[in-house]
Amino acid sequence: MERLLLVRCPELLVEDEGGVILRTFVQVTDAVRTYCPWVTAVRAGICTLPIRGPSRFFGGESAVTDLVLEAAEAAAGGTPVEVGIADGLFAAHLAAQNGLIIPPGETATFLARWPLSALERPDLEELLRRLGIYTLGAFADLPEGHVLARLGNEGVACHRIARAIEGELPGLRETATQERIDRLGVDTSCGIEQVGFWGGHRDSDTRAIRALVAVQELLGVDAVQVATRQGGRSPAQQTRFITWAGPDRSQSPLRIKPWPGQIPSPAPSTIYVRPIQVEIIGDAAEPVTVTGRGSLNTPPSRMSIGGAPWTPVVAWAGPWPALEQWWRANWSRSARMQVVTAAQLGHLLTTQRGKWWLTATYD
Repeated sequence: MERLLLVRCPELLVEDEGGVILRTFVQVTDAVRTYCPWVTAVRAGICTLPIRGPSRFFGGESAVTDLVLEAAEAAAGGTPVEVGIADGLFAAHLAAQNGLIIPPGETATFLARWPLSALERPDLEELLRRLGIYTLGAFADLPEGHVLARLGNEGVACHRIARAIEGELPGLRETATQERIDRLGVDTSCGIEQVGFWGGHRDSDTRAIRALVAVQELLGVDAVQVATRQGGRSPAQQTRFITWAGPDRSQSPLRIKPWPGQIPSPAPSTIYVRPIQVEIIGDAAEPVTVTGRGSLNTPPSRMSIGGAPWTPVVAWAGPWPALEQWWRANWSRSARMQVVTAAQLGHLLTTQRGKWWLTATYD
């Protein structure tokens, strides 16, 4: 989990119709950017920054906390400001309300004493109280399997928060806050941003986000889609498009477990949505096929892509047979092979029902 410094302004948590409160909050985030260029507006009245880099530069976490608190209070115009540090957004939010700096690795101990009401899940709290559980620590001691069976996925999510395995509980973050700040016409970035010094995003990223939001407003939410990784054997199966829902810097890196029969790294640079038919022959001009034992009948010598002139094959690997969805009536058997041509281009070929197809290219 990322270690965060969280700034909380209790009187700025609820926006007013005229935008005065939100403008005051923008002044606070601008002041906090003095000590780190990457400040994230979690919601109105709450912002965070990664503490690792600033703490090294300004002499420790306590020193950064004092500097940020002083700057935020001056920018808030007399409204109260709370600052705290912990691992993960949920714990940092609780630490800020108490003005605490939780040492690294002690987040679980810190959370254990808090009542279940800190999760802001009344139904879950009521059910756990019936079981004699009143604190996050007692909740964390329950076996995860039992939690899943009795409380479902939401219960498991809260359970992982209580155990300090995950750092963010859905509900606290409002991704639309930054959009509302942008609509006020206020530039919340520094005049000169030290890109990458403590981690963060570029000005071009902010402009791109604004453009995507504008497109969605004009054409609808589904008009903007982004690629995401998933499990699968072929490169095409390992990605899919989903509707863009705004920047989510809190999302942990996607962990894809090893997939049986998956094409090894590196990934190809081009994946063909519509595979191109290929002819491939051996030295004696006989067509290259895959035998019933999963091997080639002859080493590949030349290939022609989509009827183009023949080009020599200088290296190859495979084939790798694949029997997919064998439980269905229309199951398919195929095999994949990698080849390198004289032009030093690598190609991923797939054969099915006696025909070869170009499915991806490595540049």
